[in-house]
Amino acid sequence: MTYTKEQRDLILRFQKQEITGYTLYNIIARRQKAENKDILNRIALDEMAHYRIFKKLSGVDIGIDRIEVIKYTILSWLLGPTFAIKLMEKNEAKAQNSYARLAHIQEILPIMHDEEIHEKELIGMIREDRLHYMGSVVLGLNDALVELTGALAGLTFALQNPTLIALTGSITGIAAAFSMAASEYLSTKSEDNGKHAATASLYTGIAYMFTVALLILPFLLLQNVYLSLTITLCTAVLIIAGFNYYYAVVKDENFIRRFSEMAILSLSVAALSFGVGILLRKFLGIEV
Repeated sequence: MTYTKEQRDLILRFQKQEITGYTLYNIIARRQKAENKDILNRIALDEMAHYRIFKKLSGVDIGIDRIEVIKYTILSWLLGPTFAIKLMEKNEAKAQNSYARLAHIQEILPIMHDEEIHEKELIGMIREDRLHYMGSVVLGLNDALVELTGALAGLTFALQNPTLIALTGSITGIAAAFSMAASEYLSTKSEDNGKHAATASLYTGIAYMFTVALLILPFLLLQNVYLSLTITLCTAVLIIAGFNYYYAVVKDENFIRRFSEMAILSLSVAALSFGVGILLRKFLGIEV
């Protein structure tokens, strides 16, 4: 069959995409437990089958995209296989509309079916412990962001001393982290949801403490309290964006909606707390 230049370029692009996917799934599978390893190996076999179809159409061998393999391998190490794989599939899905231009080629039809249904079902079967405790992480992050950004905003105007703000914020944050971890332990223990109470508590506490450290850091490094507060609020927005992007990818949810909701909530509480700090300083006549 004779192809136009555009069709041949698409065939070669998809061929590289499939061999790259095959290589990546095999690399990620090596570090997984038996069940996940089997699923990933099955997806890799699908990718190789697709590669062979495209190779038959193009008539040439083609190598992997090494940069993509390195990028997604590192992401799988840092953020887990589910995030890396779903992000890769999400990016590939944008290109799959181009399959329509090759729909007249009979051999392409099974690949379209596999990409749309079979592989998505297999990816959904991957089990990752950290995702089982995502709710605990959400609890820790969300509570720390809302509570501490508000507290730091109020303390900034009330105290206007970076050392005192950092000290007071640290005490507040650490105490709240222990409190939230204990609450999550008791809550999880009372539920029959397959989660370990101690593990859920640990995830909540670590998420809270990590957020506390990042939000307070500017007050430890800078003398200008308003600049410190600005950096703290920007850091909070970045944490919200990063976490919600991760959550949206692994849970197949809308990033913009989740990010907007959490960012508006945290910044609104900070604004209200800043106003409370102004009022308390004015009416109580406190000078530090």
